[in-house]
Amino acid sequence: MSRLPFDASLIPEPDEPDTPARRERRQMKSMADAKHLTVSELANLIKSTLEQRISSPIQVVGQVSNLSVRNHWYFSLKDESAVVQCVAWASSANKFSFTPNDGDEVLARGHISHYPPQGRTQLYVSQIKPIGAGVLQQRFEAMCRELRELGYFADDHKISLPAFPKKIAVITSAGGAALHDVISTGQQRCPAVGLVLIDVKVQGDGAAEQVARAIQWVDANHQQLGVDAILVTRGGGSVEDLWAFNERIVADAAYACELPLVAAIGHESDTTVIELVADLRAATPTQAAMSLIPSAIELSKQVDHLAHRLHFVTKRTVEHSRQRISQRSRQLQSTIKHIVAQVNHRLAQAMTRWAQLQPQTLLSESRERLAVLSDRLLRALRWRVDQRPQIRILQDRLNSACSRRIGDERQRITSLERELHAIDPHRVFARGYSLAATPDGRVIRSIGDVKAGQRMVTHVQDGTIDSRVERGKAHRSRPGRKKSDPEDQLDLFPQQE
Repeated sequence: MSRLPFDASLIPEPDEPDTPARRERRQMKSMADAKHLTVSELANLIKSTLEQRISSPIQVVGQVSNLSVRNHWYFSLKDESAVVQCVAWASSANKFSFTPNDGDEVLARGHISHYPPQGRTQLYVSQIKPIGAGVLQQRFEAMCRELRELGYFADDHKISLPAFPKKIAVITSAGGAALHDVISTGQQRCPAVGLVLIDVKVQGDGAAEQVARAIQWVDANHQQLGVDAILVTRGGGSVEDLWAFNERIVADAAYACELPLVAAIGHESDTTVIELVADLRAATPTQAAMSLIPSAIELSKQVDHLAHRLHFVTKRTVEHSRQRISQRSRQLQSTIKHIVAQVNHRLAQAMTRWAQLQPQTLLSESRERLAVLSDRLLRALRWRVDQRPQIRILQDRLNSACSRRIGDERQRITSLERELHAIDPHRVFARGYSLAATPDGRVIRSIGDVKAGQRMVTHVQDGTIDSRVERGKAHRSRPGRKKSDPEDQLDLFPQQE
């Protein structure tokens, strides 16, 4: 059997590892040996070549165009001379911190691949960030306008800082220079104020969420922690580095925080949203610590000053009280002297009057007058006793006169009764007469006392008759006429319809 000719390419290179480049060369050689390729084979070759030769992830800077935001994001990145198709699946797009506009310059991070069904080579984006101060400034200004309209920056929402905090929660990175500045300032000003570190990311992915959760957690558990205030801080950096503190989630957490919150982000020239929402903005972490932590030296000076003022006020109050007491004592002594003088004067007057009255003389005179009156009373009683017979005679005369007077009066009353009985209206009613009167009791004596439509009451022997006047005319009797014309009579009893 004849031997085949020697082919050195078939001898493997023992020292060369099986790398992607070697596999690619084998695949290219295999395709070159083939007579033809299908479209699917070519598309898959392009896909595998792109994924193997272009290391992932890659970062591409470009200008956004033709952005379509639905469930997934579809857009293009372009510069002056080229365009790259991009796609961001919903699982990645939901995590993006902002939505760009057409024309924004961004930094897209992802991997390159080929989509065989549409023959499209695309950059599959997993992260996207704005670049350029102009774009970020626009986002910052838009956020500020929105929050200002919602009242996040209003002064009436801000609360005052505690004068003597016992413990302060510091939300920052444990490895940052800002924490060192805060601790150093606290030790210098007042070591008695405790500091509680809440370690969070201060830039990059997830930093805004960590800062917001830290603020919410400290605010909800401040009683257990013994915390009186919150300090959110970090050192300087670029606009992109500080951007976590411009996110809406951080602004919402700061606005809802019930504890006093101080924010010091970046350098003095930097301004972030959380600083505008916070109860106090500090230019640096050191200044923020100084605003929250009182100076022990200054406190000592204040105590000395207050002690001096207290001593002065106490001394002045005691002196003023002593003067008032002395003045009142003098007034009281003067008043007592005046009262004693008045009492002595009145006592002297009483003694003088007592001496002038001479009670013994008055008593003798009274006894003499009493004896005279007693004698007059006895004589009057004796005279009364002597007048008894004459009194009896007068009493008999009086009884006789009363009896006669009573008899005369009885006869007069009997005569009056007969006269009254003769003129008794009821006896007149019994003879067929009646009495007309108004409902209020006024007697009707003339036709002029009534008018048509008026009610009247007619009294007869056994009761009264209510009636209403319909019409009436005055009538004078004529000679030779015995009866009045019916039309001239007053109809006192109209028939009921």
